[in-house]
Amino acid sequence: MNLDLAQAYGLGLVVLIMIKEMGVPVPVPRDLLIIGAGAATARGDSPPIVLLAALIGASVVGGAIQFGLLRSVASGAVLRLLSRVAGEERIATQAARLRNAGARGVAIVRMTPGVRIPSIPACAVAAVPLPAFIAGLAIGNGVFIAAHFGLGFVAGEAIVYTAREFLGPIAIAIVALAIIGAVGWVVLIRRRRRDAERHLLETEGRWADACCPVCLGAAAAATR
Repeated sequence: MNLDLAQAYGLGLVVLIMIKEMGVPVPVPRDLLIIGAGAATARGDSPPIVLLAALIGASVVGGAIQFGLLRSVASGAVLRLLSRVAGEERIATQAARLRNAGARGVAIVRMTPGVRIPSIPACAVAAVPLPAFIAGLAIGNGVFIAAHFGLGFVAGEAIVYTAREFLGPIAIAIVALAIIGAVGWVVLIRRRRRDAERHLLETEGRWADACCPVCLGAAAAATR
């Protein structure tokens, strides 16, 4: 990958992560994107620390924008939109837990697959103070992104070599992984949801946030 292409890819990914953190329901698994970014930097196409810092920074900016909208005059419309994806009951339940949790509580939910999606609207509903929210958001997002980025970086050379040799099978494997992730979320959500429309919307929202096997395992533990 030449330098210009690598920079364009990195910039595009940073913008996409910020948009997703703003609450825009982009149907692309966040964790697979970050793993891919780590794998790309393993080749030396771009400085890994710079890209990692940019991804974390973009996620904090996007999350802060979403929180600000939810605490503004537009809160009603934005909350109704997010409730369709995150689930109104889940937002209310998490808000009750976060009301006095402080930055530590925000950080924990932001780094935990399965509960990340409703965490920002829940913080807004719970009226978490802005300094505590920003601190928790930065720590939680930092851990989540760094873990997936590191996974991609460590396995980067193997991923790139395998992709060169077995591009077709790898493409099929990626699609299969995404499908498995979607099915996994369907199974997890069905344990607690019966309404068909809400079930499908929440499944899409969680799949778009995280669908790697590690995240699915953590989410399964979190839903028990």
